[in-house]
Amino acid sequence: MASRTLTFGNNDTPLDLLLFATFGREVVGLTEATFAANPGLAELGVFPPSGTKITVAVPAPVTAPPAPIVRLY
Repeated sequence: MASRTLTFGNNDTPLDLLLFATFGREVVGLTEATFAANPGLAELGVFPPSGTKITVAVPAPVTAPPAPIVRLY
């Protein structure tokens, strides 16, 4: 799986918000996987310092099944 380096831009962004803003969706297990891939990240607190760099596994793109067609008549 590919990885990407992200940087916290300011001091009031928690990890889950940074991940959501970057990938535009919630990915189950991504926050936990990011903590596992970045030892010491949890010790920085809820709001890591500005400029903190982390490595994140890039999630697979979402392929939504086609919506069912509803016929009224």
